[in-house]
Amino acid sequence: MIVIDVEASGTDYSKHSIVSVGALDFANPNNRFYEECRIWDGAHIMDEAMEVNGFTREQITDPKKMSEADLTHAFLAWSEGVPERTLAGQNVSFDRDFFRAAAERAGHTDWPFAHRTIDTHTMCYMHMIQRGKQPPVQHRRSALNLDAVLNYVGIPEEPKPHNALTGALSHAEVIARLLYGRKLLPEFSQFEITWKNK
Repeated sequence: MIVIDVEASGTDYSKHSIVSVGALDFANPNNRFYEECRIWDGAHIMDEAMEVNGFTREQITDPKKMSEADLTHAFLAWSEGVPERTLAGQNVSFDRDFFRAAAERAGHTDWPFAHRTIDTHTMCYMHMIQRGKQPPVQHRRSALNLDAVLNYVGIPEEPKPHNALTGALSHAEVIARLLYGRKLLPEFSQFEITWKNK
């Protein structure tokens, strides 16, 4: 599977642009992808999104950076070498839909990824229920954001601002711990799996 994290200039894939992408091949975690790009001409920018991802308007409009289309071509070329290309991550439908829109803007007519994805939010919710834990709820809906999921599996909150590769690595570690009950990446080896200590 491809564990992916997209940082964008906003939350609407039809109006906003990808600004960076991090990914890794779960079966071969040393096979990683990270690139940044400038937004497509006319893309909107949300100040709140810039606070989350830490980029400045100057950085995401820098003409020296590759275009969103070039980043999309590079990611699709990288993904060709991954044997199983199911997309995975935290609320990964966001990442999938952003990439699909970027691919359409870049002229890709043959979308290689399935609609089905692996979502760490759902995995964590299920894992908690199976262990007799009540998933947190806020405003009458799940409050299992990425930081809550990371804490549940024994990892500190993701550093801020968000970085797409750090996000992808975090998602991959969460998947390994929830699915197999084991650690995956050296970046998180010092953090123990919470339910193994009890």
